[in-house]
Amino acid sequence: MGQNWVLVGFGTALLFIITFHNTVDSSSEIFGEGKSDKEILDDLLQVTRYDKRLLPPVTGTLTVNVSVLLLSLASPDESSLKYEVEFLLQQQWYDPRLKYGNQSKYEYLNAIHHYNDIWLPDTYFIMHGDFKDPVIPVHFSLKIHRNGTVNYLMRRHLILSCQGSLHIFPFDDPLCTFAMESISYEQSMIQYVWKNGEDVLRKSPSLKSLNAYLIENQTSACPTKSSWRGNYSCLKVDLKFTRDRAFYFTTVFIPGIILVTSSFITFWLEWNAVPARVMIGVTTMLNFFTTSNGFRSTLPVVSNLTAMNVWDGVCMCFIYASLLEFVCVNYVGRKRPLHNVVYRPGENPVIQSDKKRDTAVVTNEIVSCTACGPNPCTHTANNGCTTEVHKKEPPHPIRVAKTIDVIARITFPSAFSVFLIFFFYHYNSVDTSAPEEE
Repeated sequence: MGQNWVLVGFGTALLFIITFHNTVDSSSEIFGEGKSDKEILDDLLQVTRYDKRLLPPVTGTLTVNVSVLLLSLASPDESSLKYEVEFLLQQQWYDPRLKYGNQSKYEYLNAIHHYNDIWLPDTYFIMHGDFKDPVIPVHFSLKIHRNGTVNYLMRRHLILSCQGSLHIFPFDDPLCTFAMESISYEQSMIQYVWKNGEDVLRKSPSLKSLNAYLIENQTSACPTKSSWRGNYSCLKVDLKFTRDRAFYFTTVFIPGIILVTSSFITFWLEWNAVPARVMIGVTTMLNFFTTSNGFRSTLPVVSNLTAMNVWDGVCMCFIYASLLEFVCVNYVGRKRPLHNVVYRPGENPVIQSDKKRDTAVVTNEIVSCTACGPNPCTHTANNGCTTEVHKKEPPHPIRVAKTIDVIARITFPSAFSVFLIFFFYHYNSVDTSAPEEE
């Protein structure tokens, strides 16, 4: 009985050696010259030797090197916080099951048509927003090198949901973030790293920017606090955009300044130039309403006060105040002057409608007396001398109206200049950077 077991064991070992030897000879024949990459891949991916459901058998943690190449940037709406990003995602890892002999003439095997038969990292995008059609990624290349290194390149198109400070719109710099991680393999099994330790994204020489202005980008590992699953390897990309300031200056701020300062022209017209002053005041107000309402429809809808709301409100107040100033000046200038008033000697009113001078005796008042002799004298009125008391007339309404215009010529432009300095300095100096995450 023992001899039979020995014979069985010896026969099994011999069969294993023969099978292994045939396999080696077969492999040497398949990977020799004259074989196409398809034939080599068909042999490598045989079900008996390769299972795409299993993680590549490496010692320790499988490292997946990742790099991103930006292809195009676009924003569908300048007032929105969604930016479209198109990029190439390159992933590289080592799979010892896909090694092939040096007798082959191929430096690498083109395995794009064997995409469904090879193990690939189940990379998932988080914190990004929406996928742009088509949802299925476009596979560009899948290369297998002699030493078992796999290089996989695909194109993705994302619509990023960004974070911005809308209370200072349009002076904010939106920050767009998206991250990549494995959906099923924990960090102890797969580790994502940036290829060559790159800290910024690479940009294509043919990078297209359509209404999108990228000023800064950064790559890093996902902070533990911001990762929705802390035990999974994750990589993060930060894209910082800026808005087109020239667009808003040419369509909002400069036209607003022109309309507000145009309303100040009425202060240099005559107080009674009613048609001209009414036309300027009403026209500037209507034009500002039209410009503001036409642009307001494209602004983001938020419940808090934004810089654009402050701009519209203050500019409208200045235009409306200049119109009220004209109404006040016209009302004061048309008031009837007081009649039967007495002036002190030496005063020269604008219009003296009544030349009669009333004479009155005032007790204990220093007056000018003409009964003292050839030279007039002054003394109290209770010394028995008949005197003339000249009462001062209130300022004439026309003089008051012109004085109001003179004051408005200085105060209105000065106040508006102070507002402009404060507005642009304040909103340009606000820090819009996102707080650092630990």
